[in-house]
Amino acid sequence: MRVVSVRFREAGRVGEVDAGDFYLEPGNVVIVEADGALDWGAVVSRIHEAERGEPLPRVTRLATPEDQERIRTSRDNERHAMEVCIGKAAEHELPMKIVGVERSFDGGKIVFYFTAEGRVDFRALVKDLAKEFRTRIELRQIGVRDEARLVGGIGPCGLEVCCASFLGKFDPVTIKMARCQRLSLNPNKISGLCGRLMCCLAYEHDLYKSLSEGLPKDNAVVETADGEGKVVDLSVLKGEVKVEFPDGRQVGYPVADVKVKKARKK
Repeated sequence: MRVVSVRFREAGRVGEVDAGDFYLEPGNVVIVEADGALDWGAVVSRIHEAERGEPLPRVTRLATPEDQERIRTSRDNERHAMEVCIGKAAEHELPMKIVGVERSFDGGKIVFYFTAEGRVDFRALVKDLAKEFRTRIELRQIGVRDEARLVGGIGPCGLEVCCASFLGKFDPVTIKMARCQRLSLNPNKISGLCGRLMCCLAYEHDLYKSLSEGLPKDNAVVETADGEGKVVDLSVLKGEVKVEFPDGRQVGYPVADVKVKKARKK
């Protein structure tokens, strides 16, 4: 089966679809059929072969100029729908924050995404919205990481946040990964816009873990060409060790130029 990855909507989920006989390249906008409904998305990978398994959504066509205009109109309608939903949620005094909206390509459904501290009884809100838009309405509660994906923004690195640009799924991120990179454990420095640990820590972890193998531990006593000292810092990516000598001098060495003598007792 010829398969391609498609990001549905801007900053939306990424999924594999059956490319059929279409020749597709990253950046192509395509119309996809899934569960009897049509949706649109942008191709984010080249075509690759995959074993046949569960039926996948399939590409029905490349987006035509008419489709592109319909998408633009849908975005305008989504902005209006979000304003209406925010207003009506306030009227009902619901403790929720509306963070995103998606209107199906065929207009048969509008999905509103929201965050909240706990469960919210939004049945009256759904009735009002259905009466307003005369279509099927869904409200979906999401977490802070999904909110960051929908809203987007610039991360601490100065680039667009990974979840809104290329990251297809959220992998577990732990504080151990930050320690492996020898980062400051200040939450303000290792957290993303969502307030959770930055996603990049997870997909960088294997590299840092591999490069850390064979490096001496902090406070290990090592022998260098300049004498004996203790390890006070490591540069994992550079493979360098900073050694402090009894006279207070600190000198950096390639890891191959130091020899561990013993671990300093606490």
